[in-house]
Amino acid sequence: MKSYCIKTNNKEIIKYLLNKFNELNFPNIYYCEKSFYKYDNFIMHYKEKDVWGFDNIVASIVSNLIIDFYEEKLIKRIINVNYFYFEMPEREIIYNNCINFIYEQREEIYETLFLSIKKYMSDNKRIYLDGIVNFRLADYIKKIDNIVDLGVNQYIIEKEYKEFISLLKIYVNSSSNKSDIIHLVYVNGESILLDKDKNIIKLNNNLNTVQYLSDISFSSNDIALNTLLSILPSKIEIHIIDKEDEFINTLKLIFEDRVRVCNDCNICRTYRKINDMKIIK
Repeated sequence: MKSYCIKTNNKEIIKYLLNKFNELNFPNIYYCEKSFYKYDNFIMHYKEKDVWGFDNIVASIVSNLIIDFYEEKLIKRIINVNYFYFEMPEREIIYNNCINFIYEQREEIYETLFLSIKKYMSDNKRIYLDGIVNFRLADYIKKIDNIVDLGVNQYIIEKEYKEFISLLKIYVNSSSNKSDIIHLVYVNGESILLDKDKNIIKLNNNLNTVQYLSDISFSSNDIALNTLLSILPSKIEIHIIDKEDEFINTLKLIFEDRVRVCNDCNICRTYRKINDMKIIK
């Protein structure tokens, strides 16, 4: 016979366990709830030969229990301890970032948790939930810790991006226009600038002339943005040859109502044909 006892002080956890075991389609598992000393105890017995299957069921239920009842608290505790210098609204944003990252990595995180629980169960028949979460799940906690780091990094990057956009908007709105319309042809993730007469504007790749951007490395789109900020057109007509992406969104945020997006005009059709010919070759 194989037996386990899950110990907790949380009545909701006992109710959770009762519901989960009531839903099982696995014969000859006997379970009950008893309170003695300072714990509510959920006790399980299995009398058949499929001990491996029984252990997997218990480990799976305990793993999901920890995710449902403890994971949110773990994330918030790590944020509050390691990143206490952020304001509470900032910590809320970081927490939401973490939830998104966990959703993306749920399968991997679950597997780590499940294996840790199985390892613990191989040497222990009494499962003290608070003790396990705080002291016996090092690999799982490490993954949660890494998730929090990702959440913080994302917050910092997004904050810096918003500050960057805000500064450039101030510059654009406080400066006089230096040209009329500029056409920006966007194809395969790169920009081609055309003047009002549809002539190509040569982008200056000399990094010494880059005035408005401060990144260490530059893409062709960074140079295109710097050029637009230098010549400050009154209108920017963006011709999307394939699809929009973050760079186009950035242009919209910086130049706001100066921007018009086009998908089907003579310029669009011409560059779409040119791009199709390149693909065929």
